[in-house]
Amino acid sequence: MSPLGKYYVGAAVVAVLVFILPVPTLLAWLITIGALGAPIVAYFMLDESQRARLRRIRRRQIGG
Repeated sequence: MSPLGKYYVGAAVVAVLVFILPVPTLLAWLITIGALGAPIVAYFMLDESQRARLRRIRRRQIGG
């Protein structure tokens, strides 16, 4: 499984747990959005050279 796929699975698990547990609806949505948005925010916090390195590594893993 790709690293990005692991984030999606983790976010889905968090979302299911939050909506099953007796948590107020607004708080449940905020936790879900936070779990989905954390990897995106982390990517945009990288320096441009770090993003380029990450793209190169991903291309090698894909096989291109």
